[in-house]
Amino acid sequence: MTLDLSAVDLRTEIVRTERLVLRPFRPKDVDAVFRASQDAETQRWIGLLPVPYTREDARTFVEDIAMKERSDRTGLSVVVEADGELVGTGGIYLRGGRLGPEIGYTIAPWARRKGYAAEAAHALAQWGLGLGAPRVHLFVDVRNTASQATAVRAGFTAEGTVRACLDYRDGSRGDAVLFGRLAGD
Repeated sequence: MTLDLSAVDLRTEIVRTERLVLRPFRPKDVDAVFRASQDAETQRWIGLLPVPYTREDARTFVEDIAMKERSDRTGLSVVVEADGELVGTGGIYLRGGRLGPEIGYTIAPWARRKGYAAEAAHALAQWGLGLGAPRVHLFVDVRNTASQATAVRAGFTAEGTVRACLDYRDGSRGDAVLFGRLAGD
């Protein structure tokens, strides 16, 4: 991967859009992350999310996992904030390989249908591409038509179906649509 992070402090990096601030997690975000993660739709589409999702799960994610990704320089996990309120979470995960950085996002139930997911995904893609990534990508469950529409609104192109690449909570596997975005898109 050709991402140039030499001038970037991932521990403090903030990405801004017209309406959103994509910022590092803070300990005070635990309650909002816990509340957002109680949502059945969120739990349905994020197979790695523990169910039931406890306050300790939220604390571990906010204070340990998300912060460690930044300090280890493996990802830019973010709070998606609008008007000073957590409206979702997301990130760009800086794994190597042919596909380059991977984008992820989720929007809290109280903030849906306002375009925040597409705006955040677009901004994270621009951030990665702006630092030299030749491409960024994301995966969306083939059944999650709302998230597929979000990816298109964020400037991504559907590139095909990747079979059996998603781990479901029950131990089965599912298909995903691979979306990609290039610097020239």
